[in-house]
Amino acid sequence: MNYHACHLCPRMCGVDRTVTTGYCGQSDTVRAARAALHMWEEPCISGVHGSGTVFFSGCTLRCCFCQNSDISTGGFGKELTVSQLSDIFLRLQDQGAHNINLVTATQFLPSIVKALDLCRHKLFIPVVYNCGGYESVETVQALDGYVDIWLPDLKYMDSRISARYSQAPDYFEHASRAVKAMIRQTGTPVLREFIAPGKPAVLLIEKGVIIRHMVLPGQKEDSIALLHWISENLPAGQFYISLMSQYTPYRQNPDCPELNRRITTCEYQKTVDAALDLGLDMGFMQKRSSAKEEYTPPFNLEGLEPEE
Repeated sequence: MNYHACHLCPRMCGVDRTVTTGYCGQSDTVRAARAALHMWEEPCISGVHGSGTVFFSGCTLRCCFCQNSDISTGGFGKELTVSQLSDIFLRLQDQGAHNINLVTATQFLPSIVKALDLCRHKLFIPVVYNCGGYESVETVQALDGYVDIWLPDLKYMDSRISARYSQAPDYFEHASRAVKAMIRQTGTPVLREFIAPGKPAVLLIEKGVIIRHMVLPGQKEDSIALLHWISENLPAGQFYISLMSQYTPYRQNPDCPELNRRITTCEYQKTVDAALDLGLDMGFMQKRSSAKEEYTPPFNLEGLEPEE
């Protein structure tokens, strides 16, 4: 697990990232765009105080509808040393974060493991790995003992759709295996009750897997096929599912004009109904009001400098 012949993601580009950038667009130096408390994850992750979320620059996918494109492909972010990243984790904990939430972190895995090693004797909150699902089983295994909560997307089943929208025809092949490995690693989800003064008790996840799926315009059939695969191939009671309605077209997409609209109530409801019919009722369903641009945080380097 190193940067010299990079095989951290299924692209297996093999480049020496100490010399040049990989498919992810990044070198061997960690780059991030924001580190702050974030309230817009699933309730058991955001809780009362928020999730201590670090948004890393670069990405191993090329989703044409990416809401974080400024940092995923735009290159925006601040360079950080391993020591600085470790300090950021501890500062987020001090701010009351319920967990450390690593968003799109695979391209910096060797450095993140070192940062966690530096602070693990002081870090007492769970670590969330928030990813696009396009992971290798070897990477999942390498994070055993470092990650408590896996938060992967499971975006597509049809390789034609994943090729068109994310330039990854092998997306489902890798994501399906990775999700199985995540579930084997964490086992049955573990929740604990958290009570803040003057507020109702909430349940926070301490360990487990939450599989996210965002319904896309015109693709409910693929969503429903994916739900059938989940029902038939993943162990019941060993994961949560999060069905998302928040797809928002941030800009017009001339190459995929079918994505230049939000999903309809009918598209989302049919997907939800399919999940419930399949017994996939352990998890979260979004309201359609979640399809708002303000749910994406500003990438302004917040939290990446120590407080004065």
